[in-house]
Amino acid sequence: MLSLPPSVRIYLCLAPADMRRSFDALARMVEEILQADPFSGHLFVFRNRRGDRLKILYWDRDGLALWYKRLEEGVFVFPPAGDCARLSVTPGDLAMILDGIDVRSVRRAKRYSRDCGPSA
Repeated sequence: MLSLPPSVRIYLCLAPADMRRSFDALARMVEEILQADPFSGHLFVFRNRRGDRLKILYWDRDGLALWYKRLEEGVFVFPPAGDCARLSVTPGDLAMILDGIDVRSVRRAKRYSRDCGPSA
């Protein structure tokens, strides 16, 4: 499980990203597509079209940081979000995505959620 402060949110970018993009281009995607501030300290998760590569962009006190993972086999499966450009997930959801668990197949008790809500 990821250990993040409660104030940090995790946003999945549902539009495929070109994995050749680096800090500035991904930060621009955060502003234009996700309608969020890349310097907020939140985690922004991007996946390529095939789904076998994933990047996480975040602000780390004094600069942007980028985490990158490439799978040798399989894909990262993002949950469906309808017409939204982004989806807010929990640290547990992100951990499952990184571990190869399809979060769509996970059964959960009913909880309140705000899909496509404003950025915090």
